[in-house]
Amino acid sequence: MKRSTLLIASSLFVLGLVYRTFLRPWQLRWGATDDEIKRPMPGDEIVRQPSFNATRAVTIHAPAAQIYPWIVQMGVTRAGWYSYDLLDNLGRPSAEVLLPEQQNRHIGDVIPLSPDGKQGLYVKDFRKNEWMLWWDQKGDTSWVWGIYSEGEADMRLVTRIRVKYRLFSPAIFFNLLVEFGDLVMMRKCMLGIKRRAEALPRTKPLAG
Repeated sequence: MKRSTLLIASSLFVLGLVYRTFLRPWQLRWGATDDEIKRPMPGDEIVRQPSFNATRAVTIHAPAAQIYPWIVQMGVTRAGWYSYDLLDNLGRPSAEVLLPEQQNRHIGDVIPLSPDGKQGLYVKDFRKNEWMLWWDQKGDTSWVWGIYSEGEADMRLVTRIRVKYRLFSPAIFFNLLVEFGDLVMMRKCMLGIKRRAEALPRTKPLAG
């Protein structure tokens, strides 16, 4: 084996070890407490023995009714993802206001991930101002958003993604994006929801 090849292989091994030992455990629980990680959430039963199981959370100084609508309207061709729009929303700015026309969600509706707005996850179930659950309709991916009270005025927004990797599946590219890029986008998204929800006047009537 050439020295350069050996050096590359050794570097990749070290990077992989560092990611697996330090970065991955941190990114799988960004912002979440031990209790939040252990707490059952809607949809946990969908993906058995997930390869990727991440629970993230953030405190939002706003009532649930000012948080939930931002989740309802998410998606490409809709309100965006409140993250890095150049990467996940075709360069279009994510909405800075609530969109009344995007507030009606039904079980089976698509949560768009594709440029044409037709491909993505699907609404599995929801409870208004409490939680919304998405899935892939196959049982390999679930994504839930939960809103939990923390004191009189604050809420905890908790999201959990569970994915079962299948090596020879067409979804393997999506799985790699989830594994290595999800935290960057998710952290920005959750902080984006936090900023938008906290900016709403508490007396403002919300659509939906």
